[in-house]
Amino acid sequence: MSVGADKIIDFKEAAAEEIRYSPDAEKILAGNPEQMVQNFYTDDSNQFSAGIWSGRPGQHKVNYTEEEFCQILEGVVILHDASGNSRRFEKGDSFVIPAGFQGIWETVETARKIYVVYEK
Repeated sequence: MSVGADKIIDFKEAAAEEIRYSPDAEKILAGNPEQMVQNFYTDDSNQFSAGIWSGRPGQHKVNYTEEEFCQILEGVVILHDASGNSRRFEKGDSFVIPAGFQGIWETVETARKIYVVYEK
């Protein structure tokens, strides 16, 4: 089966609903980490998706069951693992969060990222 160029999704041209949400109250550790997602693509299996995420300053617990590629478009985030280690990412940085990561997602400055997720 061949897919044509008309099926390629250009994020700057695509229309996607902005969905605003907050982490569950028991996961919030600091601030008001309100978030927004625009999902531009999900495959037929619902395992692969891509879009734009943004978040306000705060900290919340995370438990990744999926693999996620991120590219920070603006702002600063820090990921803290359960052992106390942390990684800081800012505008222009790209990284992958492997399935199984547990820790804290800290949004230091309001941030935006491109995400690509594969749910196993």
